[in-house]
Amino acid sequence: MSAHPDNLIAALAAADMLEIDDLHAWQFRLDEAQLQGSGDAPLLSIECMDGRALRKWHFSLAQVQAARHDAADDCWTLDSAAGTHRLKCFAAISGDNDDAPDDAANDGE
Repeated sequence: MSAHPDNLIAALAAADMLEIDDLHAWQFRLDEAQLQGSGDAPLLSIECMDGRALRKWHFSLAQVQAARHDAADDCWTLDSAAGTHRLKCFAAISGDNDDAPDDAANDGE
């Protein structure tokens, strides 16, 4: 990501893909309801395939808020009951599939 967000929640909101413990994961969920403190579900849930094994991680609001940013590696460190995890956030580059010209105002010329 080009600009470093102030906290992991902001970085996750702008992310399209994550890397957790050196595994790429595009299947993740940031539960917006947990930001209001409602419910017992985790704030952040991540799933990815590691070979043939499905790996899952779940982090609470407190764990995400306590994440530390490492500027040198541009990653976040999260602590959970299972140990310490390194998380990187990536924003995807999207293309425009529209065949129309960029300047639609000049279509009549």
